[in-house]
Amino acid sequence: MRSRFAARPARLALAAVAAVALTATATATATAASAADSRGSAARACGTKDLTFKLTTETQAGGYFLVTAKAKSGVTCYLKGVFPSASFGSAADTEVAPAEHAVSENVVLSGSTRAYAGINPKTTNNDYGKEFDRLHLSVAGDEANSISLDLPETALVDRPVATNWHADPADAVPFSG
Repeated sequence: MRSRFAARPARLALAAVAAVALTATATATATAASAADSRGSAARACGTKDLTFKLTTETQAGGYFLVTAKAKSGVTCYLKGVFPSASFGSAADTEVAPAEHAVSENVVLSGSTRAYAGINPKTTNNDYGKEFDRLHLSVAGDEANSISLDLPETALVDRPVATNWHADPADAVPFSG
């Protein structure tokens, strides 16, 4: 004959197994919900190869290049609110530095939505610098897939800076000083 005290550990063990199963299910559900929230409407961060780029000359703030990025057909991704990785040549003094001190909001790209970054090739007030006719550009963190763009005009480069990516081109004006 089995005592009622012997059955108690079995019930406790069964309760413990049930608790572990419920915790695992709740954790899996929370993880899936969190992943869905972190993706938002963009499934992933943009890579350089996900985008097409256009480069134009602007006259505000003493003149700068406006980089316009657009997702390729069928691609939905986001650009982090940091400045693009860019340089005018291979020397360290031709790499752009950040023009902004804070991270901006991410820009989700899909369809006709665009992101903008401004690049000022010369932030010094002198006649010194090196002339270039091309810009090497990539999404920050994806430098292995950089592309080269012809500049709309030859640029004198000395301590270049770039803004973060923005959804509004008016926010991409690289004011220096």
